[in-house]
Order: sequence, then C-alpha cells, then structure tokens
Amino acid sequence: MATYVIGDIQGCYAGLRRLLDSVSFEPGRDSLYAVGDLIARGEDSLNTLRYLRSLGSSFYSVLGNHDLHFLSVSQGIKKAKRSDNLEPLLKAPDIEELTAWLRQWPLAMALDERHTLVHAGLYPGWSTAQLLTYSQEIAQQLKSVKWCQLLENMYGDGPPKWHNKLSGKQRQRFIINATTRMRFVRPSLALNLSVKSAPKDAPSSLRPWFDIPNPQLNIDERILFGHWAALQGFTSSDQFVALDTGYVWGNAMTLWHKETNECISVSA
Repeated sequence: MATYVIGDIQGCYAGLRRLLDSVSFEPGRDSLYAVGDLIARGEDSLNTLRYLRSLGSSFYSVLGNHDLHFLSVSQGIKKAKRSDNLEPLLKAPDIEELTAWLRQWPLAMALDERHTLVHAGLYPGWSTAQLLTYSQEIAQQLKSVKWCQLLENMYGDGPPKWHNKLSGKQRQRFIINATTRMRFVRPSLALNLSVKSAPKDAPSSLRPWFDIPNPQLNIDERILFGHWAALQGFTSSDQFVALDTGYVWGNAMTLWHKETNECISVSA
C-alpha cells in the first residue's frame, strides 16, 4: 500500500502511464494524489482525464491554472489557444461528466498533518490552515450554481497583495492567483505574476515564494507543489517539494513516494 504525489501531467497520458507502471501502481491498493494541471498542452488530455476519473477513490487532486482555464473554455467564457491542445477534450461526448468531476477538486488539500498539496505554492502571508480555509471558499463556489461567475471573474493580475478586508471577486481572484499562478513575490508580499523564469534569471527585486520567511509555517510542515517547471525540482529547502519537472517540455515527469520520501521520474 503506497501513497504517491505526482507533478504536472498536462495531458501527457503516455508519460503518466509509464510513470505509474514504473512503480507498479495498483488502484485499490495504492493512492495517487496530483498537484494540479492535469491537462492542456500534452498530446492526450481526454484520455488523461478519463483514466484519472476511472481510478475512483484511489485518486485525489488539487486544481491548477490550466484546469481552471479548461473549465472556463468549456463554458464559452474564454477561447482555447492552439497550444492548449484541448479540442478532442472539448468535443468529447462525456465532456459534461468530466467537467463535473473536475469541479469537485479544491485548490489545496491536506495529505496528512504534515503535508499540504497546492498547485503553485503557499502564499508567504498565510498559514497552511488559512490556505485550506481559503481553498474551501473557492471550492464551495466552484461547486455551486454560480460557478461560471467565479470563472468569469478570475482573470487578471490584481490585487497584488493579500489583506483580510478583501471581498467579492477581488478576494476570490487573489486566492486563485496565489494558489495556481504564483512564482515570485516581492519582499512586501506583493505577487509578481509576469516573471516565469528560474530564480537565478529573475530580477533581484523578486524572490521565490518559498524563499520568503513565513513564521506561520511550522518547521515540520511540508508543501508539495507543481506549476514551476523552470525549478526542475529544486528549491532552497526540503520543506518545499517541487514536482513539476517539465515533462510536457521534453524533460521529465515526477512523483513523490510518501512512505520512502523518494522522487521517481520518467524522461519524456
């Protein structure tokens, strides 16, 4: 019985199956968790979603920015780009079932008392308890009859900084941006959502979110995240486990084995 957490799959169905085969993953015996961006850009988002859905209670996920964007495209709120590679999924006869299944997942999830999953990371001004609370706010909206309104309002880079008085769509947008798009943060804790490079190539005024001291994060807590392929799995601390190793860009797909604290990868 094993528990695995996998990095960004991004519709790379063949790579997903090869990686799971490499660890002899068995649904019903083992559990698979994902840090979001299940689909988009890869060669087969449709079969990726169908397979993950078929795993039933052996699979859990948080949502990434590409997952939320697909939901928006599926409702005609935004148009897909050619690079999204979503056309087979959008034309699938079971698209309504797949979108309903995708909508059930939160933005952040506790794997256990020590490990928290989130697509982009933990905003340095939040504790993990706050992260999970704010994630639940969005999850409730995403499951409601007003879910399309949430998606319509999520696009945009502001507000740049969190404060407790944020409300309405400004609050929702910040929570979504922090959990699904964040990479760099200014020392003031303002998000910068435009720079996507590796930390060594970024302006000196910006720091990776995990390099900003967060007194609300206990030393024995760990954050498992994806989203940032340019990191190639490297952060400044074992407390932050980066699992997006850029398979869709020709690099590798990675999962973390909880019981051994080991990362296993397959090359593209």
